[in-house]
Amino acid sequence: MKPDAIDRALSRVLHYRVVVIVLYALLVPAAALLAMRIPTEEGIERLIVPSDPDVRATRAFHATFPEPQLALLVFESPDPWAPQSLERVDRAKAALSQIPRVTAFTALDALRRAHPGADPATLRDLATRTRFFRSQGLAGDNFMTVIANFDVHGAAERDATLAAIDKALARADAGPVHKIGSPYINAWLEHAAGSSATRSFAIVAVLLVTIVLFLFRSMRALAAIVLALGSTVALALGAGALLGYAFTIVSALVPLTVMVTTLATLTYLHSRYVDQPDDAPLAEHHVYALRSKLLPVTASTIAAATGFAALAVSKIQPIRQMGIWTALGLLISWVVAYTLFPALQRVLKTPTARRIPTRTAVYDRVAHALPTLTYRHRKTFLVAALAFCVAGALAITGLPGVIRSLPVATDVLDNINSSSAVARDTRWFRANVMDLNVARVWIHLPRATATEPEVLRAIDRFQTSLEAVPGVTGVTGPTTPLRMRSYLAGRGEALPRDAAGFATAAQDVEQLMLTESDLRAFIDAGGLADLQLTILFREGHAAGYAALIRHVATAWAATVAASPALVGASMHVVGEALLDAKVGESLVPTLAESFVLTVVVILAVFLVVFRSGTERLLAMIPSLFALLVTFLGLRLFGGTLNVATIIIATTVLGTTENDQMHFFHHLHERPGASLEVRLHHTLRVAGRAIVFATVINAIGFLGLATSSFPPLRQFGLMTSSAFVLALIADFLVLPAALWIASGERPTSAGQESPTSQAPARQQAPLPSPRAAEPRPTT
Repeated sequence: MKPDAIDRALSRVLHYRVVVIVLYALLVPAAALLAMRIPTEEGIERLIVPSDPDVRATRAFHATFPEPQLALLVFESPDPWAPQSLERVDRAKAALSQIPRVTAFTALDALRRAHPGADPATLRDLATRTRFFRSQGLAGDNFMTVIANFDVHGAAERDATLAAIDKALARADAGPVHKIGSPYINAWLEHAAGSSATRSFAIVAVLLVTIVLFLFRSMRALAAIVLALGSTVALALGAGALLGYAFTIVSALVPLTVMVTTLATLTYLHSRYVDQPDDAPLAEHHVYALRSKLLPVTASTIAAATGFAALAVSKIQPIRQMGIWTALGLLISWVVAYTLFPALQRVLKTPTARRIPTRTAVYDRVAHALPTLTYRHRKTFLVAALAFCVAGALAITGLPGVIRSLPVATDVLDNINSSSAVARDTRWFRANVMDLNVARVWIHLPRATATEPEVLRAIDRFQTSLEAVPGVTGVTGPTTPLRMRSYLAGRGEALPRDAAGFATAAQDVEQLMLTESDLRAFIDAGGLADLQLTILFREGHAAGYAALIRHVATAWAATVAASPALVGASMHVVGEALLDAKVGESLVPTLAESFVLTVVVILAVFLVVFRSGTERLLAMIPSLFALLVTFLGLRLFGGTLNVATIIIATTVLGTTENDQMHFFHHLHERPGASLEVRLHHTLRVAGRAIVFATVINAIGFLGLATSSFPPLRQFGLMTSSAFVLALIADFLVLPAALWIASGERPTSAGQESPTSQAPARQQAPLPSPRAAEPRPTT
């Protein structure tokens, strides 16, 4: 048969193989250099898309009131006011104060400033007669806290400061300390995510060498696959660098996802390449092998890339970037698979099965028995699969009044290894001190009147209203330093309510702002038109935050109505805690929207590739079965939806549809033959590659199971399980469904297929997978 344009294009790639390799030799190092410059971003505001109104408001707030990085160093003691306990805290505070960019503060500082020379008993009395120190986590019945304020920028400075704090505490002989706060949590998360990706890459590299050598038994084949794979990952990362992307907790999965998916594609191509018939010259066979896989590889790549791109609907910035980045990487992998990889096969002279047989004896025996087995148990396999799918769907959505929906991880401790020191310290702090949920209330005035007595009196009433909100454990604001000054002077904590008395109490606010940094944290000294209050509260999830915002809005409306000084002022609830809550709130919509879009995209691809409407629906069975049963397992083992497991739907559907594409493509290579013959042919030609690719995918993602980062560990275990489940469905459930849909019976069952005629049956003993197919010439 005369070669067409596609055959000629493939032949040219092989003919100009040296030129192709040289071009990649120039591109890949440049891409690798770009990849090395990809930054790492850890800020919580970077988890939400920049266009989100709360992100914009929080960034504007930070321009006026930067949220400090605070580390709480809590010293536990049966009697925190005993002389030896106070001495221990003083030593620690003095050591911390010597660290550059660190300011240390304790409750003792405020007490001793008001009462110099006071003895421990007096200090205890002053601290325990007010709720302030307890509500702020500064002192309690069995603890004293040193607050370290970091003036650092970026993860490197933060980590260096944390290390300096550890050394300072050791020099001060401070003893056991509970280390609390976002600097410790963020440092742990970034280290865990980064080390997990590195460890997974190392595991995949070892497994890659082992699997390729075991399956193909050739160092040349290993070299071709490794070089093509490394080039794909480098080019994908370089493309991400050009787009301005950064590594985050989620997008760190991009290199692994691209690598494992590309490796599966290369396995499909090489499995077809090594299957060289005795009567086919290698040059002709090579073009044929590439051409025969062009449609399923192209269709599956487009479906997978579009499926990952569907994650762009997410409001979570790293998930959105991860989807687009991975989609771009998959398109790059297609180009590499049909240019660099065949060029490497030809230059390296990778052997086919005629020279080095692949290890397929066990598989061949199993595959030979599958058509009869799946026919015999077709109803059992299909009904069981559908039942598991229904159970998996209920595990996700729940059943009103009977089963709760799959829980969403909104607590930061859900993302931290429970045995880590930071998790233990945070749990202790929550149980013995308070929750660390923080909301910032930003008030912008129409004029520079922030220090005027009537404005401060209205803000003080607003603060009092907020303190009465259920679930609020403490509120600090512009009048808090005035309240503390009044209390420590023996006049009580409450400020005067009448205008004249309040004006007297607040008459020196502007002078205090020059000396008191605490006051400048609540009033913008530059413009005197912005103020902020800090709320500590218990319920830090999305619903709790929404309830708090409603209470704040109600209190603000009442305050403004009674305070002419606040006419024209605006109020916004902002801060990193709000953004954190929005991340959790966005997880379920991300799962639902990306799942629906991915299914629609894959069905659209199937609509183009497959002519039969029945086949389009049947082709979805293995992927849906794998996905839903995986979520059933997640529910049964107590897992949750989080920033990593939320992308499983797209990952599983976008990757496993590869198998169905190849399965049905080769099923159509025997037109007119009985289903039994077509199944034998498909299992012979595509089945081995499906098994090889699944093993590679499953083991590759299983490398994440070694992670100390719970979301990545869950993602690795779930994704690996899904790949194995999809393989089971490919070989058992899908053929069973095809038997039922066709109404045929295998000849081994005693009857001929009613739709098969004698000529088609005579094709059953096929000498090679290409016996009835035309071959292109080169």
